Amino acid sequence: MSRNKKRQTLNHVGAWRLYLVRVVFVSLILGLAWRLADIQVLNPEFLRNQGDARHVRHVPIPAHRGMILDRHGEPLAISTPVHSVWFNPQDMSADSAQLTQLAKLLNIRVSSIKKKMKDGTKKQREFVYLKRRVTPELAEKVKQLKINGVALQREYKRFYPAGEVASHLVGFNNVDDEGQEGLELTHNETLKGVSGLKRLLRDSRGNYVGGGEQIKASKDGENISLTVDLRLQYLTYQALKSAVKKHHAKAGTAVILDVNTGEVLAMANQPSFNPNNRKGLKQASLRNRAVIDLFEPGSTVKPFTVASGLKSGLYTTKTTIDTHPGRFKVNRLVVKDHRDYGVIDLATLIQKSSNVGSSKIALSLKPEQLWQDFSAFGMGTLSGGYFPGESMGRMPDLSSWKKVERATFSYGYGLNTSALQLARGYTVLANGGVLRPVSFAKSDTAPVGHRVFSSDIMDAVRTMMTSVVKTGGTASKAAVENYTVAGKTGTIKKASHGGYAEGHYLSLFAGIIPANNPRLAMVVMVDDPQGKDYYGGLVAAPVFSEVMTGAMRLLNIAPDAMPESRMLVAQK
Repeated sequence: MSRNKKRQTLNHVGAWRLYLVRVVFVSLILGLAWRLADIQVLNPEFLRNQGDARHVRHVPIPAHRGMILDRHGEPLAISTPVHSVWFNPQDMSADSAQLTQLAKLLNIRVSSIKKKMKDGTKKQREFVYLKRRVTPELAEKVKQLKINGVALQREYKRFYPAGEVASHLVGFNNVDDEGQEGLELTHNETLKGVSGLKRLLRDSRGNYVGGGEQIKASKDGENISLTVDLRLQYLTYQALKSAVKKHHAKAGTAVILDVNTGEVLAMANQPSFNPNNRKGLKQASLRNRAVIDLFEPGSTVKPFTVASGLKSGLYTTKTTIDTHPGRFKVNRLVVKDHRDYGVIDLATLIQKSSNVGSSKIALSLKPEQLWQDFSAFGMGTLSGGYFPGESMGRMPDLSSWKKVERATFSYGYGLNTSALQLARGYTVLANGGVLRPVSFAKSDTAPVGHRVFSSDIMDAVRTMMTSVVKTGGTASKAAVENYTVAGKTGTIKKASHGGYAEGHYLSLFAGIIPANNPRLAMVVMVDDPQGKDYYGGLVAAPVFSEVMTGAMRLLNIAPDAMPESRMLVAQK
């Protein structure tokens, strides 16, 4: 090949290579231009989202939970601001010394933190709690460690100022500030409010920059005012606790209602629990016995039987019943009184608590009428207070109601009720025959009720019941100085498998005060008192007297039985 031809070949190859370089260079320029246009113009959101995913986080802003207050504005449940410690497993980086310090501050094991980091990384989580609701002082110490990926989130911790005094009534929240028991659960939606949302930025080290941008404002929960009077709640709780301890009883419960409105003024249980410290708490201790536990009410329902008799027209206040010889055979059952009371009127029947007398009234009435009249007192129906877990109670099956069952029913066996339900029944006796739903939340208007008995019948029965608390009655220890009390005792054998347990009783007293101008109704039940004093008049009645003596003073209720000598002095 000649030299000129070689030179032409080299020139051709060089030109081709130069052309290729130019093409590649132009292609790169065009590619970069296209990519730049794609990023900046056509699809700018992709990388922006990718950047936000690495440096921006949306953090919820907890709403301030509303307070629960008593009827006078005293706090029963309040929320205080605290911080929770959390971390992002994808960003967290800490040496062994930092982990040890963090674990020591939070009182958790280093191995626990490492496990959470490992699990969080594996599951690609970006938010894991290390410790919920720490004190502000502790939160500041954690912040000073300056560990990458560890941050604080503001939350609220629930506090219950009344402690165990109102624990069964108010209830409590879980760690996520959701109502779990009691009225915290009933009014959870109203109390909890609506959480907000905040956008936070992280720096190159993964630490969150303070401030942030609010995306959605939180809406605080509303306050709830209860019908409960904290002063009466303390009185009731202390008196009940003392009685349970004195008589070595298994448990106890007490309820006070306003007879004209159906408002729950106090509700206490024993044993109780501290909602501020629930470590080692047993599930059984959370039960509000006043609304959940059912029992046979015994002689406390004899006024209901008498009222049914008066309503039938077969009996009047002057009607007498022959209870001689203190025994009454109904088929195979022998109904017994404590002794032979002979011929007695209805007032004496209630005063002496005659089983024979009440059985004879019940058997003289149509079964449907007796059943309906007890239902009119609220037996076997919900109270209307919407308390979580409330028991409905139980009435016998009318279609298969036998003669023996009607007899025992008249003195409180064969039906089941709760303390709240029984107290509601006594408000009908007290307010002149109107059955109202009970209420736990305060309202400007009283719940609407309906008349179930005439006021004349209720006034007559209530007058008879005053003899129970006087000398010769079964509950003289329920008396309140300068006030007339209408009440009824009950001493009930506890049901057991196949019958009733010997030596195990429920001691009850249900009362109304002042009897001449009723304001309050109260039921006290002490479960399984030990020793020789197990009668309702000896165990439960003194609790009523102690609580109501204080209640009359606190509520400034005028006496209705002041001696004439004192009335003359007061007038002077």
